[in-house]
Amino acid sequence: MLFGYEWDTTNGWTLAVSILPILMRGLWVTLQATVLGFAIAMVLGLVLAALKAAPSRLVSWPARGVSEFLRDTPLLIQLFFLYYVLPEFGIILPAFLTGAVALGLQYSAYLSEVYRAGIEAVPRGQHEAARALNLAPRRTFSRIVVPQAIPRIVPAMGNYLVSIMKDVPVLSVVTVLEMLNVAKIIGDRTFNYLVPLSMVGGLYLILTLVAAQGVRRLDRALPKTGIPLK
Repeated sequence: MLFGYEWDTTNGWTLAVSILPILMRGLWVTLQATVLGFAIAMVLGLVLAALKAAPSRLVSWPARGVSEFLRDTPLLIQLFFLYYVLPEFGIILPAFLTGAVALGLQYSAYLSEVYRAGIEAVPRGQHEAARALNLAPRRTFSRIVVPQAIPRIVPAMGNYLVSIMKDVPVLSVVTVLEMLNVAKIIGDRTFNYLVPLSMVGGLYLILTLVAAQGVRRLDRALPKTGIPLK
């Protein structure tokens, strides 16, 4: 029994039906971790991209160092550090929040490079026009550059969204009951791994296909041309 559910292991289809509700609860945790982790990565990635593009080396070099560290160290090590080391300094986070933060930190480094590519793809004429209108650099970046860079990087960001979703099972090492961890527990208790793991594989396939289709539709809907300066 898990989460108050019981299942019959005598028939594969009966087992599948009986464990579906509990897998849905694990699926909900997976979706929450994906959305929160991706939101953190989007915000921190943009901050890192802006800092790395700063004209001052005192700002850009530390940002580049942080980005390289996050990108070149395994997600599992970062997750362990946040979950097991930070409590030694009095910082204790719930397992779910720790996992989402770890995902966000890891992928913020990748998204910062995606942002950089999008920013560099904005025509230089847009920057020059903003300077001609005497717009402040901060306003130029937030009102002119970023709105034009985002549509150009939607496909790449969509790929990282799917990658985050597929990395959520790593959170099971810090006791987060996401979908794959739930399936493993069911397999341990029923001695039947084929049914729960096959169902999780199918659910992940559906999730990734739906996410990819959504990204493609968003990419087609967003304009790729310049915007009028105001």
